Amino acid sequence: MASNPPGKCCFKGFYHEGTPKGTHKDIFGVDSYISGGSSDRVIVILTDVFGNRLNNILVTADQMAAKGYQVYIPDILFKDPVVSLDGSTDFNAWLAAHPADKVQSLVTKYLTDLKKELSPKFVGVIGYCYGAKFAVQQINKTSPLADCCAIAHPSFVSMDELAAIDKPLLISAAEEDPIFPAELRHQSEDKLKEIKARYQLDLFSGVSHGFAARGDISDPVVKYAKEKALLDQLHWFDHFSSQFC
Repeated sequence: MASNPPGKCCFKGFYHEGTPKGTHKDIFGVDSYISGGSSDRVIVILTDVFGNRLNNILVTADQMAAKGYQVYIPDILFKDPVVSLDGSTDFNAWLAAHPADKVQSLVTKYLTDLKKELSPKFVGVIGYCYGAKFAVQQINKTSPLADCCAIAHPSFVSMDELAAIDKPLLISAAEEDPIFPAELRHQSEDKLKEIKARYQLDLFSGVSHGFAARGDISDPVVKYAKEKALLDQLHWFDHFSSQFC
């Protein structure tokens, strides 16, 4: 396993203020948040367990859209996101009700439909925590649906999925993270080096799992890490999309 399955730390966090500028629409039969105008460059965000209605991810999508991307956040949780940020959800029961193969099928169909309908020149995919597994799957050798991938504090990614990638991968990692601890991080680095992947791995000190999506940004250390992770993602996508657009 390149990163452990989601645990209790994946089911708690902090609310981020901001007024979303995009809209929710039914796209390809999936509730989706869409931000930004029509663009040859598309980003699809695969969320953590809090889904595509949590304000945090919506304002993040808006920041990406402001840089010239059209951003989509599909509901990959089948209208059953975790609502409370206090960690009170029974995470084992919730995970059992959201089998990975079902989510994978939804994501694959969504991206397939999106590419067929929109014909974008570049598709970047981002996975936060729970969504990282399904983001990494989109840059595999056999049937890639994205041109580039970024993940933050990943969970649930298997070593086989990591070994199968064939496109650029950016990883934003937390110093304190039981889901993506140092041992698994180093094993992932070894595998990426072995397969000669194009990758970047940034390790942020003083932060824990979830910092990029639901960290306590009243803490300046967390705020910096969250903002820098977003800048890294945008720079990563800007660089690789320039080869297509």
